[in-house]
Amino acid sequence: MAKLIGYARVSTRNQSTDRQEADLLAAGIRRDDLYIDHGVSGARASRPQFDRALAALHDGDTLVITTLDRLGRSTQNMLAFADELRARGAGLRVLNLGGGDVDTSTPMGSMLFTIMAALAQMEYEIKRERVTDSVTKRREDGKDLGGRPQRITDSQIRSAIRLVESGEPAAQVARDLGMSRASFYRRSRLLDAPTAP
Repeated sequence: MAKLIGYARVSTRNQSTDRQEADLLAAGIRRDDLYIDHGVSGARASRPQFDRALAALHDGDTLVITTLDRLGRSTQNMLAFADELRARGAGLRVLNLGGGDVDTSTPMGSMLFTIMAALAQMEYEIKRERVTDSVTKRREDGKDLGGRPQRITDSQIRSAIRLVESGEPAAQVARDLGMSRASFYRRSRLLDAPTAP
């Protein structure tokens, strides 16, 4: 008897799969046939629950996902995956693809999947390009890039520099500050750098 196998994924542990799970269960997937990866990037080749979902697929079964980006990033990989499923006699159903439900076992669904996979990859690459451009621009403008707040003050760094100049090993001084030697040297150089008028 043909089964529906559901797969959900989030890239970070603090994200929730609640919405994906609700959509998959509403599509008729039994909770026992639902596989979920938490904190696993779509770019990774191996995803433990995804691998289990694929192992559970048999001839006539259908893998169901909510959106195309749950499969991965690359159009080529997504299309190869859809072909692999077809060769195994299994189908792929994407619930929210182009505003509707797409089943790759039909010619129209297969064509739409191909188009949407290319668009999904393009969207990912555009987002990545925007983030890279934004970080470059912020760096060029000397703006904060975020990250962890600076806990070690400039005064502490100056005191540490004096310790190193008096003969203390830099690695030990940096360790005592709670930072790596490379970070200590980087902060030291920043203090020596002339400030802009």
